[in-house]
Amino acid sequence: MAEVTAGGAAGRPADSVGRAVEQIRRMMRSHELLPGQPLRQEALAERLGVSRVPVREALKALEAEGVVRHRPNVGYAVTRFSAEELRQAYLMRTALEAAVLRELPRPGADALAELSALNDRIAEAAQAVDVQRMIALNHDFHFAIFRSSGLHLIVDEIERIWKMTEVYRVVYLYDEAARKRVVREHRQLIGALRRGRTERAIEIMDAHRDATRVDLGAAPGFPAAPAD
Repeated sequence: MAEVTAGGAAGRPADSVGRAVEQIRRMMRSHELLPGQPLRQEALAERLGVSRVPVREALKALEAEGVVRHRPNVGYAVTRFSAEELRQAYLMRTALEAAVLRELPRPGADALAELSALNDRIAEAAQAVDVQRMIALNHDFHFAIFRSSGLHLIVDEIERIWKMTEVYRVVYLYDEAARKRVVREHRQLIGALRRGRTERAIEIMDAHRDATRVDLGAAPGFPAAPAD
């Protein structure tokens, strides 16, 4: 029997699981779910309009990404990082993203046009304060760059870290000045890539990344986990 999705249409079980994963991600991006918050399968199934089966499989998939954590006899919860863990995540991104940028071929006109078009759409989402859309487009922008390196294992690891820490990075985009800064720095990055200035591109990326780091002690609703 086909699983009934949130929209009421029948679909394949794998499709239902994928939709449940994305719906849970959206709940995290909108702050409906916060770091450390328990995830009750029955409540999620009711909220998403599906049975517990796709919810359970979605939580397993998110656990594999590090987005949620499971404790025996307790259940699932949104992953909550300590300040030190978050610092280490950004250290990994700094090293891996620089390595990828140094391996990039110089982009052609089509690739640069694609990046500019994506950034224009990000600017539109920023103006509309559509943070959900901005997050998705920002991912597409950066990984259009990273994937062109051909370093797929490294880029997959970068993406894993991105997903793990996304719930924290979202906070940054609710600030108007921050949204404008994202668009401006993307334009600067495109310019550096166009001119083949790799080290300048790395400098821009480092500043761009560091600006999104959330001070966990100051971010309302985002307490850091206690250090182990």
